[in-house]
Amino acid sequence: MSAVRSLTVFSIFRTQLLTALMEPIPLPSHIHYELLLQLLERQTWFAVSQKSPQQEQVHQLIITLRKALAQQRQLEASCQRANLPIEYRWSVNEPPTAQKVAKQDGVEAPPPKMPPD
Repeated sequence: MSAVRSLTVFSIFRTQLLTALMEPIPLPSHIHYELLLQLLERQTWFAVSQKSPQQEQVHQLIITLRKALAQQRQLEASCQRANLPIEYRWSVNEPPTAQKVAKQDGVEAPPPKMPPD
């Protein structure tokens, strides 16, 4: 009986793990990086005095954002090699794709339940 129960628990765990692996990995859309970089390079850079500590800080911020975008692209390539789906997000308030489907068979799905206060 114990072996059957262990097998059942393992089967449930395996199903949950496979389901979790099939969920898309949320990542920021590349446009977020591009917009920040354009603002910093086109406006902020020229608004600070040349050769000032602030201009050096802006320069370092630009470098950091470029590195962050490059690291995200490496993560995307890694996910692609591992056949893991990616979902680009435009907002932290954007629901996952599974929750975006509000209607099924013409019937609107109920909103997600909020935890009690």
